[in-house]
Amino acid sequence: MPKPDDIIFQLIVTIVNRGKCGPVVEASREAGAEGGTIISGRGSGIHEKAKLFSFTIEPEKDIILTLVPSDRTEKVLDAIVKASELNEPGHGIAFVIDVEEVTGINHLID
Repeated sequence: MPKPDDIIFQLIVTIVNRGKCGPVVEASREAGAEGGTIISGRGSGIHEKAKLFSFTIEPEKDIILTLVPSDRTEKVLDAIVKASELNEPGHGIAFVIDVEEVTGINHLID
């Protein structure tokens, strides 16, 4: 996918079931990412709700934010998809967002 010349970084957002973030972080590091930020969340999709004693339970999720230089995005994303089996139903989702401005990571900027 072509990127504008001014897009230096991209954010890979990966959402997996709680406790399944380890393979995401490990695979992304092995593919060239510096690390990631893990945030807790809850799912609310059509397949996400279960019932226990008539109470609706929304499964907990791990959200992994991985900021990468745009020239590494495809390699890191491919590694995440493979390690987390994201192409299998119910294993999670990942998507990429262009980042226009970044500050605080001077060691990554040439």
